[in-house]
Amino acid sequence: MSRYPQRAVCLTEETTETLYALGLDDRIVGISGFVVRPPEARKTKPKVSTYLDAKFDEILALHPDVVFAWSDLQADISAELIRRGVEVVCFNHRSLEGILNMIARLGAYMGASEAAERYADTLRRRLDIAIDRGMARTRRPRVYFEEWYDPLITGIAWVSELIEACGGVDVFAENRAYPNAKERILADPLEPVRREPDIMIASWCGKMFKPERVRQRDGWDAFIPARTEQMYEIPSPIILQPGPAALTDGIDAILQIYDQWEQST
Repeated sequence: MSRYPQRAVCLTEETTETLYALGLDDRIVGISGFVVRPPEARKTKPKVSTYLDAKFDEILALHPDVVFAWSDLQADISAELIRRGVEVVCFNHRSLEGILNMIARLGAYMGASEAAERYADTLRRRLDIAIDRGMARTRRPRVYFEEWYDPLITGIAWVSELIEACGGVDVFAENRAYPNAKERILADPLEPVRREPDIMIASWCGKMFKPERVRQRDGWDAFIPARTEQMYEIPSPIILQPGPAALTDGIDAILQIYDQWEQST
């Protein structure tokens, strides 16, 4: 009998994508309804949670050996599952280094340490390549990242780190120190205008970005990215997932945005 979990429920996308990448998808018995990566997971695995809620009876019916969760946002779900006798592993990382550590630890927990270390090394090399490209840029764009629009919320730590790793300057880099979204709410909605970014990148937590809503904001007539058509969207599953997506498609999206900015200015 294996000493490692054979039946896992993943309440967020990053652990789902990582287990698929490690060839352990046969051990996943349930996922979040928000999972879109990889596409086959959504087609084949039972959906037993959202981000803040879970179908506890359905999870218990799957007889999981472990449930993987993420952050304080899923603390209540985790606590209830623990009270019901389920083993829960709740990751709480928010940095690029934390993403790589999560991958290694998840793999070790599932008995696939070597595969997980190799995968993490592959992702680190992709990050290093992006850093090299960033350092080679002759101009570093000033970037305003918006995670939500009402109220305005700036980017979480790993997003801010990616912005700078790819060669940009996060105009709200100081906010990366705050792990919770409430702490990254801008008290003054005109502050992004004053900081004069060259580029705006939006990822509105799963809601479609609408540039016209930015242009219609009171006092935003002088917002440089709106005037220069340098407002871009990166889908949430790519950039707001603290897992492989940020270090693959997330990096690629940011680099492409910077390249377009350079070519247009």
